[in-house]
Amino acid sequence: AAMAPQSPPHEQHSREQRRAADIIRLLVLYRPLLDAFVIDFFTEGLWAQLPPAWQPALASASPAQLAGLLGARGGPGAAWPLSLLAFAAAARALAFPRGCPAGSPRPPCQSSRLHPLLRRHVKPKKQHEIQRLGKLLWRLSRATGCERVVDIGAGQGHLSRFLAFGLGLSVTAVESDGRLVGLAERFDQELLRELGKTRGHERLPPRPLTPRAPQHVAGRLDPAAPWGELLPPDPPGPGPAARNPLGGPRGSEDGGQVLVTGLHACGDLSPALLSHFARSPAVAAVALVGCCYMKLSAGPQPPGCPTGYPLSTSVAALPGHQLSYRAREAACHALEEFQGRLRGGSPQLRAHCYRAVLESLICAADPAKRHLGLQPGRKAHTLSFSQYAQLGLPLAGLDPAGVPLDSGAVGAMLEQQHKVVAFCTLGQLLAPAVETLILLDRLLYLREQGFHCALVPLFNPRFSPRNLVLVAARTPLATVLAGLDKDSEDSSEDTDSSEDEDLEEAES
Repeated sequence: AAMAPQSPPHEQHSREQRRAADIIRLLVLYRPLLDAFVIDFFTEGLWAQLPPAWQPALASASPAQLAGLLGARGGPGAAWPLSLLAFAAAARALAFPRGCPAGSPRPPCQSSRLHPLLRRHVKPKKQHEIQRLGKLLWRLSRATGCERVVDIGAGQGHLSRFLAFGLGLSVTAVESDGRLVGLAERFDQELLRELGKTRGHERLPPRPLTPRAPQHVAGRLDPAAPWGELLPPDPPGPGPAARNPLGGPRGSEDGGQVLVTGLHACGDLSPALLSHFARSPAVAAVALVGCCYMKLSAGPQPPGCPTGYPLSTSVAALPGHQLSYRAREAACHALEEFQGRLRGGSPQLRAHCYRAVLESLICAADPAKRHLGLQPGRKAHTLSFSQYAQLGLPLAGLDPAGVPLDSGAVGAMLEQQHKVVAFCTLGQLLAPAVETLILLDRLLYLREQGFHCALVPLFNPRFSPRNLVLVAARTPLATVLAGLDKDSEDSSEDTDSSEDEDLEEAES
């Protein structure tokens, strides 16, 4: 249902409205669970706040059984209470399908579908994302007749580089951090030099690149301004960007339209892009991947130029639609990664209990220091708790010598690690439903104004948790989305489809 909608637009809209309303009813029912911070497990007695019927089953469940509750396959069964089964089934059913490929998980690797020069400086996860999103944008370009793409929040320019050098599109990359703009331009020049050395000596595969570098602009999109107007870049970048650097009021310099994309556009940048698309005929289509939902502006939105959550009048009208900071933060969880840790009984699960015990010690020593953003280290789970606390307490401004780390109370808390992990699992169950509500709100905002749109699980969620791409256009999307879900880099890494041959012809 999330890929290529077949029903009439009004039926899709009604279905999406119902799903949003159902999610909100579920979240209202379990709001205390959703809004709870796991680090408060001991300080606020979170286990005792769970339904009494759930507690014995969760306390005796193995990590593999908890993975099964999240929907993972292959784990042993458990005798869950019916109310817990209903809760889990509702949460899973209301979340958008994440398109997780079948088969055993494998780590990301170098993408054979990217030219070796486009893999430089790019981690495998990012290679997967730019290859998949690039193909979607190429399809949008062919369907809309737009060859110009504006990449907002372009960072080091990896996506822009693939679109320009790899697909031959005209690309403008906009980034607020002047240092990243300089780095992106350096990478472009490095690639151009390498192209000059190898031209005439290329072997196929890989496909040849075009010597067409993206244009880089330092600045931030102004949510309230007309399309193309930028705010000055974040310091220490160069001076303020020129007005309308993205083209005139109708789009590009020749009066044509543009495609706009944002790969993991953080916080309010995502709704700002959608607002520009809705208000600017110059933008023919948008392909957006959001992230950092906790940074969204929450509450009533300014009329005509919404900037956060909720965007749509449909969701804003539903009682209980509000999402706390904690709920929006939960929506950024990596569900598949957590499932994998549960299935394998990973030692990393220990870190949740460690942090909750540390929070208890901090609050006992100084209640004013609760909820500090402490980072004792990524390998904290490999330490004993005493070693962990020796690192964490100084970050809170406390002397470990004055805190009892080997007391009976600390030992009793550490023995409840299985309960902490079970409590985390319940939060993970709700997280995809929260993300679905945020993305549904954006989808409904666009539908309310008559645009064609869809949510596409484009990336492999096992290593790209924010994998749902919102695609919207002023023309139907059926030809753009048809067959896109079948062209998976993960299942056919080295096998080109007929569509890939068409793409190769277009590239060359």
